[in-house]
Amino acid sequence: MPVFFHDVLNARGLMDAYLARPPYQQNDYIGWITCAKLETTKHKRLNQMLNEFVNSSRKCNGSMVEHLKGCFETKSFTWSEIQF
Repeated sequence: MPVFFHDVLNARGLMDAYLARPPYQQNDYIGWITCAKLETTKHKRLNQMLNEFVNSSRKCNGSMVEHLKGCFETKSFTWSEIQF
């Protein structure tokens, strides 16, 4: 696992969510993000992965409408928030 990848997951408290994925998915995430040619693409892919982990680990309570709202919220992380 690349150091930046490890650091980002730990900083966001998402290492457990990553490790809960099957090994082939863990490898796919690393390859998918690191093979991007443009930094903007890497950033976009990293954000997508982090958001998937946040949304999959979020516990939604209340009505179905509130549940669906929570599942579609996204947060964009900037490079300055992600310390390498």
